[in-house]
Amino acid sequence: MPRRTLLALTALVLALHWLVLHGIPLAWEGPTTPAGKVFSTRSVAAPPPAAALPPPSQASPAATPAAALQAAKPRPAPPKRSPAQKAPTPSGQPPEPVDATLVTDTAADGPAAAEPAANAEAELWAGGANAPGTPASAAAPDMAAPAASTPQPAASAPPAQASAEGSGVDITPPGGQPGDGASTAAPPVRLPAPVKLAFDVAGQAKKFDYQARAELVWQHDGARYEARQEISAFLVGSRTQRSTGMVTPQGLQPERFGDRNRSERAAHFDYTRGRVTFSANTPEAAVGPGAQDRLSVFIQLAGLLAATPERFVPGTQLTLTTVSATSADRWTFTVEAPETLTLPAGTLPTLKLQRLPRRDYDQKAELWLAPSMGYLPVRIKITQANGDFADLRLRASGPP
Repeated sequence: MPRRTLLALTALVLALHWLVLHGIPLAWEGPTTPAGKVFSTRSVAAPPPAAALPPPSQASPAATPAAALQAAKPRPAPPKRSPAQKAPTPSGQPPEPVDATLVTDTAADGPAAAEPAANAEAELWAGGANAPGTPASAAAPDMAAPAASTPQPAASAPPAQASAEGSGVDITPPGGQPGDGASTAAPPVRLPAPVKLAFDVAGQAKKFDYQARAELVWQHDGARYEARQEISAFLVGSRTQRSTGMVTPQGLQPERFGDRNRSERAAHFDYTRGRVTFSANTPEAAVGPGAQDRLSVFIQLAGLLAATPERFVPGTQLTLTTVSATSADRWTFTVEAPETLTLPAGTLPTLKLQRLPRRDYDQKAELWLAPSMGYLPVRIKITQANGDFADLRLRASGPP
């Protein structure tokens, strides 16, 4: 073998040894150990001192040499707890996900996307809702969904608080408190006609401004309904939410709520047991009459206001159970003063509803409902606790 080739091979072998000894991962290796760390140590409990053993004169007959050796063996160190087994934070509640459901969250579940645009869409849909996430390819926006959090026990899910007649909806006049029994019967509902609404979306996520498009398609035949909302951004992807169920005299009765980004999570309603289960393996929650999901809630609010608009004067509060793809909560909306909005679709008189945060990590939701469109929302604005927001404004409407 030529001497030059031998020297080159020797240098290559030495270089590989140097890389391994310094802990630098190679291109085909995963991120196993931190740079510069090759060896690791572990602690082994020392055996108890000899004084801890009873003197021979006091040892019981059963204390054989084998038993003494067994007692002297060091105890194994307790196993480390995985992050999922850690105790909940002192607050007792995980951050609420951002909810794209208000826009389609409280924050899409999972790690934040590396790209600003992806984070923007995730915040929009979170929602988490959570809310009201995360955008498609990098955590689609979910206005009411939070980042991945430790699952809470089933007892932490607020039970559905139905009114005296089992409507599940509390309508409190100005000056009252939600849940004080002001509602004594199921309120009438007049559902809007089928329609497709197109929105322009402007928002901010982590100081990054973004633009997107959203579409809400609402259809029903008097017996069953389907609502679908999709939001998409250039180079980011899309997030789709879909609610299906029955039309009843009390309005919508959801059976399934799906939230699809890169994969789909869903909530399934079981009214016989009074529970809702989740495909995300989070604890099931209690639901009762009048419960809605984070998409059907907009249609149900429209139907309530359209049936008896004179009842909803400024200061009136509506409280109902709202379900995301991972949890359930009681949402309270307060009727604000009428406003006339100038939107891409034109100038429209509206009635504003607002959901204020109940906890530090809750999101703020503002809805503007147009009487001329069956009180469907023509503007939706979701603001997160950190100042990030998503603002949907009606661009056009037409048949579904």
